[in-house]
Amino acid sequence: MIAICVDFETDPTNLDAFLSIIQKNASESVANEVGCHQFDILQDPQNPQNPTKIFLYELYDDVAAFNLHKQSSHYLEFNKASSEMVMSKSVRLLQ
Repeated sequence: MIAICVDFETDPTNLDAFLSIIQKNASESVANEVGCHQFDILQDPQNPQNPTKIFLYELYDDVAAFNLHKQSSHYLEFNKASSEMVMSKSVRLLQ
C-alpha cells in the first residue's frame, strides 16, 4: 500500500470550482479504479481564514495503481480543468 499526499494552493476566485472538480475526480477514482482505496479532500479547520489550501490523502495498492490513476480520463480531465486554478502543488509518495 502507498499513500499519496498532495498540497494545493488554489486561486481564491476559483476555490468553489476547484473543490467541485476535485470531488468529481476523487469520487470517480474510488468508484472506478480497483487499486484506489481512499481519496480524501481536506481543509485545515484551524486555518479557516485560508480555505484555498487543500490537502489530498490517497491510498493505492502500489505505484502501478497510482500510475494508472494518472492516466485515467477523470484525472486527465481534472488536471486540464484545474491548471489555471492552482497556484502551487506538491506531491509526496509515502511507502
